[in-house]
Amino acid sequence: MPLNSPWRADFPALAALEAEGQTYLDSAATSQKPRALLDALHGYYLGGTANVHRAQHLLGERVTRAFEASRTTAARWLNAESPGQIIFTRGCTEAINLLAYGLEAQFHAGEQLVVGAAEHHANLLPWQQLAQRRGLELVVLPLNADGEIDLTQAAQLIGPKCRLLAVGQLSNVLGRWQPLPELFALARASGALTVIDGAQAAVHQRPDIQALDCDFYACSAHKLYGPEGVGVLYGREDALQRLNHWQFGGEMVQVADYQHATFRPAPLGFEAGTPAIGAVIGLDASLDYLAGLDPRAVATHEAELHGLLLDGLRQRSGVRIVGAPQVALASFVVDGVHNADLAHLLGEQGIAVRAGHHCAMPLYKQLGLSGAVRVSLGLYNDASDLERFFAALDLSLELLQ
Repeated sequence: MPLNSPWRADFPALAALEAEGQTYLDSAATSQKPRALLDALHGYYLGGTANVHRAQHLLGERVTRAFEASRTTAARWLNAESPGQIIFTRGCTEAINLLAYGLEAQFHAGEQLVVGAAEHHANLLPWQQLAQRRGLELVVLPLNADGEIDLTQAAQLIGPKCRLLAVGQLSNVLGRWQPLPELFALARASGALTVIDGAQAAVHQRPDIQALDCDFYACSAHKLYGPEGVGVLYGREDALQRLNHWQFGGEMVQVADYQHATFRPAPLGFEAGTPAIGAVIGLDASLDYLAGLDPRAVATHEAELHGLLLDGLRQRSGVRIVGAPQVALASFVVDGVHNADLAHLLGEQGIAVRAGHHCAMPLYKQLGLSGAVRVSLGLYNDASDLERFFAALDLSLELLQ
């Protein structure tokens, strides 16, 4: 397997991990960080910190410029129409919660919210709880055998009472792209808002918001080779105007007295308090790093590596891949072996994978599984990582069976 990653040297942690005998195959949970991000964070903190937007001194103005430059970079990277459509959050989870609370007044008892059956808890529970608060019906779109939303059944379930459709673009369990254009056509016919959870997808396929034609798109920086603690929420201009404010405090106020207050519009009206300034500035560097890569070369590398992973799993007796993954990950079970036991043995051999229900417990219940082992790949992984994984897997299976 001579497949090497030309970007591996851009991620200093990998050399340190390899020196410790560790192989990182858990990028769907969080990614390792490129030197460009580390340099940006070091430069920001070394140069002096300040709060954004409210200071009149030089340092505050400099930090504010860097913070807003990141908003412009995020808008450009997403192909949004304007930086004003980009709200910084603490992550994809907070972004979707912001929508669930901010849109609450738009919905009335008896109306429907629609989600896919493969959703991460972050794109299920906020809508589930909203439905309970407002007396709404939560409709779940079933999957076909490959793990895609069944469009025939979706056409029957997305009806005139549908007011919002929220779908993960790429499942973190099944690694399967969802048919968004067809689903959104059904949603638009009923006048519903559309929300994309892009947490898993954005790193493998650069989003084009205008082509996706959604009302809202959310993703997290830490899965984009960026820092933890910051996410991006895009909103279409008219959709942003439908949001009520959901967090209150400094920065987002226009005028306030003891009894009343008025609030800023998006984006600053939805960024209450001191934001994760360093992380936002770091995100700018991570997105610049990604924008500088050859997307075809990255996609080809990831596809070839993914093919090696799937072929290797299929060659092993008793191993069953969950669904029909298309991109960068594979969840699998082994007959007679508990996923946690297998992951523990792999971890003892320095192989970092993830076991359990992957924050998609309803999906696993529907599949009749208690969980699975998931191997997930980043652009920095190469064939040597998979060689070590398969050697550790074979030894683990010998011990467990």
